Amino acid sequence: MTLEEKLDRLEAIVAKLEEGGVPLEESLRLFEEGVKLAAEVKAELESARTRILEIMKAAEGVFEVREFEP
Repeated sequence: MTLEEKLDRLEAIVAKLEEGGVPLEESLRLFEEGVKLAAEVKAELESARTRILEIMKAAEGVFEVREFEP
């Protein structure tokens, strides 16, 4: 799954759990899937952040953490 697909799936899980009426076992399964996806998304975002910092360091020759400005 791509990062975007994981985020879409997380949104679908949250929506389903919020609407209610989901049996307990299915709720637990969905919650478990959501926790796993959230951990994967977090790891991917941290990896991207690390790559960005490395690229900035290589391009400038100096390591510096800056706030992102769109």
